[in-house]
Amino acid sequence: MSTVYNRIRVLRVSKGLSQQELANRVGANRQTIGYLERQEYNPSIGLSLKIAEALEVSVTLVFSLKPFASITEVLDQSRNN
Repeated sequence: MSTVYNRIRVLRVSKGLSQQELANRVGANRQTIGYLERQEYNPSIGLSLKIAEALEVSVTLVFSLKPFASITEVLDQSRNN
């Protein structure tokens, strides 16, 4: 099974949500959110969509089959353009 990379923690924290608050919004338990954030568990399509909706972003902003660039890399690229 492929690893699904995600930005759940970064986006959740930026929205000021606790793991429990996000879990409540998506109908999951807090432990599931923790497993997802540590990439110990790949979410179902349905849960992926619910998480993106709860975080008010597109699903492609939250999940990817490839590792995300670090924030430092993104900032460096934007400065060079």
